[in-house]
Amino acid sequence: MEPDERDSVAAWWHMVVRNLRSFPHSCSTLRRKIASLCDSFTSKSLKEHICPPLMHMLIFVNFFKAPFLVDLKKPELKIPHTVNFYIKVEPGVILGIWHTVPSCRAEDAKGKGRSWYEAALCDGNPIVVYLHGSAQHSDNSSFVIQVLSNGGFHVLSVDYRGFGDSTGTPTEDGLTADAVCVYEWTKARSGTTPVCLWGHSLGTGVATNAAKVLEEKGFPADAIILEAPFTNIWVASINYPLLKHLSLAPLPPWRAEGAGGSAACPVATRPIYRKLPGFLRSIMDALRKDKLVFPSDENVKFLSSPLLIIHGEDDKTVPLEFGKKLYEIAHNAYRNKERVKMVIFPPGFRHNSLCKSPALLHTVRQQYKKDAPIVNLYFSLLNLKGIKKLQAVF
Repeated sequence: MEPDERDSVAAWWHMVVRNLRSFPHSCSTLRRKIASLCDSFTSKSLKEHICPPLMHMLIFVNFFKAPFLVDLKKPELKIPHTVNFYIKVEPGVILGIWHTVPSCRAEDAKGKGRSWYEAALCDGNPIVVYLHGSAQHSDNSSFVIQVLSNGGFHVLSVDYRGFGDSTGTPTEDGLTADAVCVYEWTKARSGTTPVCLWGHSLGTGVATNAAKVLEEKGFPADAIILEAPFTNIWVASINYPLLKHLSLAPLPPWRAEGAGGSAACPVATRPIYRKLPGFLRSIMDALRKDKLVFPSDENVKFLSSPLLIIHGEDDKTVPLEFGKKLYEIAHNAYRNKERVKMVIFPPGFRHNSLCKSPALLHTVRQQYKKDAPIVNLYFSLLNLKGIKKLQAVF
């Protein structure tokens, strides 16, 4: 055997010996890790392992990417006068944002890049930071974006962390930080132009969270619009569509009373709650574990910004009663009662289609007017052509 071959064999043999000597230590380390994982798993019930991630998934629904195969980097294919850009909120979190300029500036926007769009924010046209609901991203919010653009608004549609092509994992604190970051970024570039936080559904909870943070910083939002809001996510979860679909029709009054419920309490009479008495508590425990609250009913008590609540009369996803309750809480808490208004839209628009109402644009534009009292708007809305029934709540 040649000297080089003998050296190679010796080196290989030494490596084998070293690995064999370290094997007991490696086995011991692996054994400790496995034991630790087993302890961690067995220390919790199966319910504790399943419910928190399940509720997290059902509330955010960010795994649902419909419409599929959409290139969010090319919003101009959907709305011509729109540009896509990104903002870094924190390490590992980069948000995708669509900026749509008012339709009246569509010709000016042709062929322009991000710097032009950014400079356009101070052109005097009002600005909306749009915070969408669960299971959405900028592309399937394009209808409301187009409506607002046609009405003369800049619209910055935000995809929260974990939504659309934004990075990161969604949490309540994370979504709040995203909204605050985008609002402050926009405000720093808007000059004297007002910037409105507009939240829809889940986005209403994000909007009030962000508004409270801005209030605590001493820089209240210029305006807040809440479309189809809930009071808090705990209450909203009870009325979650999936849970309703899992339940059957309410029991007759005589059976409801016999089961410990009442005809006035439809939640208590649903079989899914009656047959699974721990079901509701499991939901609440899961939300508490995941720190999901979105307490709009508490947040509005600390706000001073002009607040407009809009809700559809036939909204089945987030019933009108939640919007009315939130309005009542805010109206009682605000020192300046004129800053809190609510408009109820007639049947036909449900949860996602208020943007199709001919009264919507007029409602929103009046929120920005500083010289005329907001209250005058609602009387004028009652006389708009094509609106048979529009209620103003005072």
